[in-house]
Amino acid sequence: MHKAYNLSKGLIWFIVPVSMIICNDVMAYVFGFFFGKTPLIKLSPKKTWEGFIGGGVSTVIFGLVMSYMMSQYPYLVCPIEYSESLGRMTMDCEPSLLFRLQEYTPPQFLQPVMKVFGMEKLNIYPFMIHSLCLSTFSSVIGPFGGFFASGFKRAFKIKDFGDVIPGHGGIMDRFDCQFLMATFVNVYITSFIRTATPQKLLQQVYNLKPEQQLQLFYALKESLEHRNILNLVP
Repeated sequence: MHKAYNLSKGLIWFIVPVSMIICNDVMAYVFGFFFGKTPLIKLSPKKTWEGFIGGGVSTVIFGLVMSYMMSQYPYLVCPIEYSESLGRMTMDCEPSLLFRLQEYTPPQFLQPVMKVFGMEKLNIYPFMIHSLCLSTFSSVIGPFGGFFASGFKRAFKIKDFGDVIPGHGGIMDRFDCQFLMATFVNVYITSFIRTATPQKLLQQVYNLKPEQQLQLFYALKESLEHRNILNLVP
């Protein structure tokens, strides 16, 4: 359900978090395989601090690059909305400020690095700042979804949740971290991104039954008349 909600807010809110978890899994494995020496947690003896840190840094970089690339395409950033004129769901819109290039002054500690490249300002998409939060979560907290699943399986003395995927177990064995990430993105959008606009409110109204829409119309009309707001309309 959370993934469907995230998807309705724009493909970018689905693709980027899912890709971050995949990137973190792959890079944690690569760094752990080549450099891993220090065990991370007893529940998952094959996981190492080297893999954990290497996967985290790689995920942050990957998230920034992917967010920059995807923010350029309206099809990927526009929410799925119902068009009254077309009579169907569409993904055409004017990208919000989150997906428009903005000029930022970098923090003091980054300015020496910027001067090396002859830059004083950063032109980035605001969504990239949010991607830092998402990638940090997927790197630091996301893996604990896997740790929790490992502890759960050990408690019930089972190796995998299923055997649908040969060599990997069941669906839950592959998507344990994804469920945790999807829940976080859902809460993040609701808490920090979603704002009420006339267009968004209309989308909710269109989802109501016809009699409910009429009930809302008459209630709103009565309220506007009572407050003499309709009289202000030329």
